[in-house]
Amino acid sequence: MVDDGLVLECRGLRKAFGERVAVDGVGFTIAERETYGLLGPNGAGKTTTISMVCGLLTRDAGEVVVAGRPVDTQAVDARAAIGYVPQEIAVYPDLTARENLRFFGKLYGLAGKDLETRVDEILGIVDLADRADEKTQQYSGGMQRRLNIGLGLLNRPKLLVLDEPTVGVDPQSRNAILGSVERFREQGMAVLYTTHYMEEAERLCDRVGILDEGKLLAEGTRRELVSMVGERDRVHLAATGDLGSAARVVGALDAVEQATRTEDGLDLVVEDARRHLPAILTYVGEHAHVTTVEVTEPNLEAVFLHLTGKALRD
Repeated sequence: MVDDGLVLECRGLRKAFGERVAVDGVGFTIAERETYGLLGPNGAGKTTTISMVCGLLTRDAGEVVVAGRPVDTQAVDARAAIGYVPQEIAVYPDLTARENLRFFGKLYGLAGKDLETRVDEILGIVDLADRADEKTQQYSGGMQRRLNIGLGLLNRPKLLVLDEPTVGVDPQSRNAILGSVERFREQGMAVLYTTHYMEEAERLCDRVGILDEGKLLAEGTRRELVSMVGERDRVHLAATGDLGSAARVVGALDAVEQATRTEDGLDLVVEDARRHLPAILTYVGEHAHVTTVEVTEPNLEAVFLHLTGKALRD
């Protein structure tokens, strides 16, 4: 299974709990400097999948290789290349951030100057240096989440696994966490990121796997996934004037798949609206006065609805 440049390779992952199959034949790869998102609703099998990837849960079938080494619940060397950040806050509330980092750093085998240097580095990365010596029970939920991520970075992992890291945090902390994840890729890490927030997947992930009811339904870049439902943008032009003529003229353009007159303007279905909008506005302007323009591009929510028949948050 080993390919140059791949940090994670897994295939055929399967896990059942009694008669319920939680993960059924899931497989994907992640390369260096790549962020891969597992996108799906709660209960889709995301946490079970990454628990098998990290060697925390025995799998019924399948293979996992991290940094060229097979992973299972006994594979200490392979698991040492993984940084895992669970959904649950895994910090000691009666210890300070610095004390938490020192404690977990020692579990990773760090000591002396190397440990202190790494602790300071992590405090800077998660932006907690100015609160490092306060007990974490005094931290906000967002600060605890950031420290939780810091613990997963202590061992300088080749693969960082983040399980729903922004659940329950305030918007400011959420934005800080997303910004940190973007920087991890720049530092060369491979990142596996689970979320049920479509906007997070679109912002962070180079490739996305859509998971539902334990099955990986599709994967690819945002553009590749959106192409499954047709790369057509919807454009609404609020306008006054001869709307009938405007609709006929613009509807004849090659890039315009559909042009419909409405009470307050025109509704268009356009291929790559950003590229063709200037020409469209020129033609419409010969017959009507456009006051506002609204462009709605297809997104991962539409892809999920297309694949499953339900909205992402159902």
